[in-house]
Amino acid sequence: MSTPRAGHGRNLEDLTLPEVRERVRPSSTLLWPIGAVEQHGPHLPLSVDHVVADSSAQAVAAECGEELDVWVLPTMSVSKSDEHSWSPGSLWLSASTLMSVVRDVASSASSTGAERLVFLNAHGGNTALLGVACREVRRLFGLRTFLVHPFVPPDHGGRSSSGANELGMGIHGGFDETSVMLHLRPDLVQMHKAVRSVPERLAANRHVRFGGGVAFGWLSDDFGPDGHIGDPTAATAEAGKQLFEGSVALLAEQLAEISTFNFGR
Repeated sequence: MSTPRAGHGRNLEDLTLPEVRERVRPSSTLLWPIGAVEQHGPHLPLSVDHVVADSSAQAVAAECGEELDVWVLPTMSVSKSDEHSWSPGSLWLSASTLMSVVRDVASSASSTGAERLVFLNAHGGNTALLGVACREVRRLFGLRTFLVHPFVPPDHGGRSSSGANELGMGIHGGFDETSVMLHLRPDLVQMHKAVRSVPERLAANRHVRFGGGVAFGWLSDDFGPDGHIGDPTAATAEAGKQLFEGSVALLAEQLAEISTFNFGR
């Protein structure tokens, strides 16, 4: 379940056909939130990435959608989550299927006449593929394409975590995600089940570790049967509010630049 619509009037699906033709212009930016449905340990729901993607898109559209002419596409929940395929309830697409879906949606979205498409991705398992998709969609449909995140994954240059006891490796269901969910959907968080699960043996590594310079393949149960990586036990709604509002402010800045971006030719 996602958060209620913000009532800002910037959801593409709420327009009629004549309104699409009248209000969506070449200068418009289409914002496509992409999340996931996957396990996040014993204390968080499967919907974490969907909730974060959808809530971020709605919040940033409410803040600057009118000014920047941003239109939000329906949030995509099921994506490339096969690193959680061991977990009942996790839903996932293969890389080839997700790429096909992205191409098809981009093709149909291009019919609106808007010239910019932004992937707002809240699941780190999608990031590499969506980077490739940016060029694919640019080449196939002529759209200016962009990839943004509410929180950039550590293996793509983002901050590893803000949890004091996570050794920089709170990447999945840890302090940050749990805090954000306590802010957005506290009714779905079961803090009495929260436990610490940090891969201590990687902490001494300089390169091959979460947040290090060497990428490595992993499944979420490689580091323990609970499937989360981090320490959610100290998470708070106050910390989540600060993280979320900071993310929305950054997304608004990014969309401001995106809205005027051209290749200079």
